Amino acid sequence: MKTLPLGNSGVEVSAFCLGTMRFGSAHDETISSRMMEMYIEAGGTFLDTSNNYAFWVKDCTGSESETFLGKWIKEHGNRDELFVATKVGFNTPAIGKSLSAATIMSECEKSLQHLQTDHIDLYYAHCDHRETPLEETLTAFDALIKQGKVRFIGASNTRAWRLEEARNVSAQNDLAEYCCIQQRHSYLRSNAGVDASVQLEANADLLDYVAARDITLLAYGPSAHGTYTKMDQPLGGSSAGPDSDARIAALKDVSSETGATPTQVVFAWMLQSTPPVIPLLACSTEAQMQENLAALQVTLSAEQMTRLTDAGV
Repeated sequence: MKTLPLGNSGVEVSAFCLGTMRFGSAHDETISSRMMEMYIEAGGTFLDTSNNYAFWVKDCTGSESETFLGKWIKEHGNRDELFVATKVGFNTPAIGKSLSAATIMSECEKSLQHLQTDHIDLYYAHCDHRETPLEETLTAFDALIKQGKVRFIGASNTRAWRLEEARNVSAQNDLAEYCCIQQRHSYLRSNAGVDASVQLEANADLLDYVAARDITLLAYGPSAHGTYTKMDQPLGGSSAGPDSDARIAALKDVSSETGATPTQVVFAWMLQSTPPVIPLLACSTEAQMQENLAALQVTLSAEQMTRLTDAGV
């Protein structure tokens, strides 16, 4: 597994992060365990979860993913070999959306218990909760770092201008800074004016910002819900239109030239972007995991990268 720098944190993480949102809930223990095994056998160490995964699944409360990971890691005795990320902010319905200091502190303790660990490697603000002052949120995160319960902090579903506000608050108050941003991001882009609700897309402004500020972008939803496995079907939804038509044409051409699947080309395009983007893998079958991991072996030429990036209107 290749590794990439995590912003200005000084550490490197796996080039693919394993998303575990459905582990222990929609994916049973057998499937979840097999996905973990395949990822780690490939050299991956970067795991992503949250304090609310996956409360929306029938009979689930929102602690299932963290609890599964904690049990699995303890059984395998490999906590020191892994880089574990979890989140706070959206929370479970009983708590509600919040990034108050009290919520951060109490939810961190719960996550540590679920994960059966004494520290979280990367702790995300899962959303931008504007009702809570940034100074309060960042002071709480900074306190957790000083206590040794958290190593690094990141943001998610946050606009570029708010990341800059947070950076300034951290600098002015000598607080820890966000080293990364996890945002919805794929090769196809949503049409202008599309309301993504709480799942913010990595728009051109954010991409420009992370490049300028040495903040790593982690892409959730990089496979666009399986869109790239159905390239022979008409595209619908928020991405349908001339922009996506042009990008699909470029993707098909590069896929044909390289012999890689469209999904593999998309992942390779992310990894070879400047700066590199770390995709989150969301797999439920061995075939999916094998295809995704094989993208690490795909090398795109400078001309192919330019053609892919510049396609569209």
